[in-house]
Amino acid sequence: MTEVTYYTQDGLDKLKAEIHQMKTIGRQQISKAIAEARDKGDLSENAEYDAAKEAQGLHEAKIAKLGNTLSTARLIDESKLDLSKVLALSIVKIKNIKNGTTMSYQLVAESEADLKTGKISVKSPIAQGLLGKSVGDKTEIQVPAGKIEFEILEITR
Repeated sequence: MTEVTYYTQDGLDKLKAEIHQMKTIGRQQISKAIAEARDKGDLSENAEYDAAKEAQGLHEAKIAKLGNTLSTARLIDESKLDLSKVLALSIVKIKNIKNGTTMSYQLVAESEADLKTGKISVKSPIAQGLLGKSVGDKTEIQVPAGKIEFEILEITR
């Protein structure tokens, strides 16, 4: 059984745009590369042709994978999110109890994760440790550097 992945509207739009780009422009570029390599002569000894055909296979596999992801994608209505506990798409402000540092993260689908913009995957250790918790809760989360204790300060969407 395939796993359902939850997306924001922005994330779902980006996924659809990427698939569209790969099916149109990407396929055209690969077809052109194959045609150019074919024009260079004997296909049995043509490394460029082999490389272009391999690139085509990888490209089609990626399209199929993204298509599968899209087929299991579900849009979350952010206006209906329960703000009393941490869920997917919640924006959580947490404090590291040991050093007092505060940080905010939005819990998103794996493909939308981008630490630079404060978006972490719901499958990450920190997100897993925060899911289901409420404001004021303290949780100890195992990260690669060891265990860190966090306090949840705020949950928004």
